[in-house]
Amino acid sequence: METFIPLLASPILWITLVVLYTLKKGIYFVPQNRGYVIYTLGKYDKTLSAGLNFIIPFIQSVAADRNLKEQSLDISSQSAITKDNISLELDGILFMKVTDAAAATNNISDYKLSVTQLAMTTMRNAIGSMELDECFQSRDTINATILSAMTEATAPWGVMVTRYEIRDIMPPQSIREDMEKQMTAEREKRSVILTAEGVKTAAITEAEGLKAARVLDAEASKAEQVLNAQADKEKQILEATGKAEAIRLVANAEAAALSTVGQAAETHAGQAAVTLTLAQDTIAAHKAIAADSTVVLTDGKTGENIANTVAQAIAVSSSLKLPDTNSVQP
Repeated sequence: METFIPLLASPILWITLVVLYTLKKGIYFVPQNRGYVIYTLGKYDKTLSAGLNFIIPFIQSVAADRNLKEQSLDISSQSAITKDNISLELDGILFMKVTDAAAATNNISDYKLSVTQLAMTTMRNAIGSMELDECFQSRDTINATILSAMTEATAPWGVMVTRYEIRDIMPPQSIREDMEKQMTAEREKRSVILTAEGVKTAAITEAEGLKAARVLDAEASKAEQVLNAQADKEKQILEATGKAEAIRLVANAEAAALSTVGQAAETHAGQAAVTLTLAQDTIAAHKAIAADSTVVLTDGKTGENIANTVAQAIAVSSSLKLPDTNSVQP
């Protein structure tokens, strides 16, 4: 104890303590994404960035420690009146970051409070320029309007607003009830429209089916008519071919008969038979004339006429005879 008291009274110890304290006050380790605002004799001098930094003790001091990371601020619920005089309760969230620690310290007393108040005012202005339906349908437009206005206003403060989002839009109870009724009516309307479209689609499908059936029937009838026409044509061709064949066969038969008669007429017996046949046919013809007529006119030479007719037939028969084979020289 006796040795400790003289040590405290030693000036070297006090000098050493003062030096160490001075060094501690002059050395600063600034963390990442932080900004230390330095004042020299009460006037802004510089901003310390991350890492090891030195200042002059007792002359320079750290006036503010600013967070340079992106931060979120809750915008509490507030009332706003739309263009059609409907009162709404809105709240939101704002994202911002300090880009200039010196400006955030020197140009504004409380940048967070100021940004929050500005966001609330800008949101009320944006809502006041829209009607109720637009507020619900154009949230992105409202957010973009607020962000644009705040970006310009906060630039001198060294603060940048990166994003703004409206969380809830709450209309009065009466408006909510009217909206629910409107939504119910809209759903019923859509249901009726869908039902009508279904009936219409079914009717169109049925009509198209009937049309297709009629087209198929017409095509089948047309095909049947074509087949019938082809069948009639083939039938006519076959009948014509049959008739031609029959005519040919009859002609061949008659030709064969005539050939046979001609061959038989070459003989003496054949000539006699031809003569007899011609005479009989002539007499039968005169009988037919006499039977069909009440009065028969004759010149009294009927017998001579019959004889002449027989003679002419004999002459024709003689002309059909072939030359005698006995008269042909070898």
